[in-house]
Amino acid sequence: MAVRLAELALPVIGAPMAGGASTPELAAAVNRAGGLGFLAAGYKSAPAMAEQIAAVRKLTDRPYGVNLFVPAPPGDAAAVAAYRERLRPEAARWQVALPEEIAPDRDDWEAKLAALLADPVPVVSYTFGLPGPAQAAALRAAGTLQIGTVTTPEEARAAEAAGMDALCVQGPEAGGHRATHRVADRPGELPLLRLLPAVRAVTTLPLIAAGGLGDGPAIAAALRAGAAAVQLGTALLRTDESGASAAHRAALGELPETVVTRAFTGRPARGLRNPFIDRHGPYAPPAYPEVHHLTAPLRAAATRRGDLRAMHLWAGTAHHLARTGPAEQLVTDLWRAARE
Repeated sequence: MAVRLAELALPVIGAPMAGGASTPELAAAVNRAGGLGFLAAGYKSAPAMAEQIAAVRKLTDRPYGVNLFVPAPPGDAAAVAAYRERLRPEAARWQVALPEEIAPDRDDWEAKLAALLADPVPVVSYTFGLPGPAQAAALRAAGTLQIGTVTTPEEARAAEAAGMDALCVQGPEAGGHRATHRVADRPGELPLLRLLPAVRAVTTLPLIAAGGLGDGPAIAAALRAGAAAVQLGTALLRTDESGASAAHRAALGELPETVVTRAFTGRPARGLRNPFIDRHGPYAPPAYPEVHHLTAPLRAAATRRGDLRAMHLWAGTAHHLARTGPAEQLVTDLWRAARE
């Protein structure tokens, strides 16, 4: 059941992008190119995850992966309440109501693990932390290859100790959430090409490079720096199979700057800079998923109107290189460019 990174025809992985950008069609397209496609189970219920797994199995007979968000302890309720008060004028402007109570949310973690044990998939990766020893051992016994996402050598040590088979090394250039294992941690700023050898110094596990890889030379440089494979996320956002909205796709070419912010979810995430980030980023508390739920009505209203001034537009530093067309062709072309 499990796959080895060395067995991939192309050592290219489609990043799991939660919130709708990753689709079964996108995972299958990456597979057709010879890489490893991924589904993003974050924000989904266990049954919804199972539906996507069933869909990708109909589209490809090659190995694929499923990414899980590891739940965190509850955030500071007082800090979340203060941020709610700060956002009330935004809510009034958008004519939406902010949630006054936010129920505990573990992202259906236990049910997802149970589903993946009952019906194993080839690969599972983790973001925001690691599974417990018994959970990792159970998935290993089921034949699933497990990948821990890390942002520092310290997290890499913890992932190896937890029994991970490979590590996704996420540099600060990556779009979307930084995968820090603790919500309140300040994300590291060591560039990917320096982070890879720093992680290699503490582990012998295969490394997957992630962050700012938008063209062939960047991919080649990551492989030279010690990666066994590369992970593409923002580079795939404008492809035919991506689930990104039309506004998000357009913004990748219109907005010039990215920044790391907690404004939308309480976790640091890199996105296209806009006025909402400028107004609220400095005040957002390190509380996830509470801030994610708090801002959900605002983000939904902005998305409905396609208003780039207030949408969360996750993007890596190479967002300007993202191009349209079939994902299979994009992956093939990038790999060819990396080999030239």
